[in-house]
Amino acid sequence: MKFKKNKYLKPFKNIFLLIGVLFIVWMLFFDANSWIIHSELNGEIDDLENEKEYYKKEIEKDKKDLKKLSTKEGLEKFAREQYYMKRDNEEIYIIEYEDSLKTNQND
Repeated sequence: MKFKKNKYLKPFKNIFLLIGVLFIVWMLFFDANSWIIHSELNGEIDDLENEKEYYKKEIEKDKKDLKKLSTKEGLEKFAREQYYMKRDNEEIYIIEYEDSLKTNQND
């Protein structure tokens, strides 16, 4: 009986090709610097870059607010709006609209 040589197994008889394939698989999946770890780290870098941009925008907004609060008029406006402060000869009326009130849905 004569066995047919399988043409698909022929490349795997070459030891150099076999070692090369094993090396590539090792580097892609199992090594400390693998492709999977690099892709995770790149995702983290993108998230951190987005967070960095968000904080830069927040810093700019806070700088503008601080600049407004550095004047007497700006500080008075902030105190009146946020803390409902008033002058001695004034009355303050707070008007709340129905859509701005927090209501309990179960009632």
